[in-house]
Amino acid sequence: MRITTNSVKELRSQCGAGIMDCRKALLEAEGNTEEALEIIKQQGLLRAKKKAERTTTQGIIEAYIHAGGRIGAMVQVNCETDFVARTKEFKELAHHLAMQVAAMSPQFISEKEVPEDSDSDPQAACLLLQPDIKDPTRTVQDVITETIAKVGENIKVSKITRFGLGE
Repeated sequence: MRITTNSVKELRSQCGAGIMDCRKALLEAEGNTEEALEIIKQQGLLRAKKKAERTTTQGIIEAYIHAGGRIGAMVQVNCETDFVARTKEFKELAHHLAMQVAAMSPQFISEKEVPEDSDSDPQAACLLLQPDIKDPTRTVQDVITETIAKVGENIKVSKITRFGLGE
């Protein structure tokens, strides 16, 4: 099957994967863009799992102040190298996570942090389990996993803080 340059460009613009990854996925999916997107997503999950144990000592701290200045949030997002910490994708992820924290007010980063005697709903209390504020069909962990696949490094959220006047 012949895969056109335009179809590779279109798929790449949708998922951000490399040219060869897009071409291989389109070949495997026999030209079907939706199937190719799913293949790339699965490949990204596999890459993220392989990178999960790598140390993350670099990163950035991102702050977000909501309009009106009554709510703010800060997140520390770590990656493996300072090179990735300076990329557009990584900075956008950190900003998005800070907005998520401001909007959804999670108490914990992951389910591992929730005390056993807690009666709070893990999906509401844990940042990584919450539905994404921009696309509720995905979780925050899904958004992070997609960024891991794009930048090729492990990414972890280390600290979150939310401030609200009167809270």
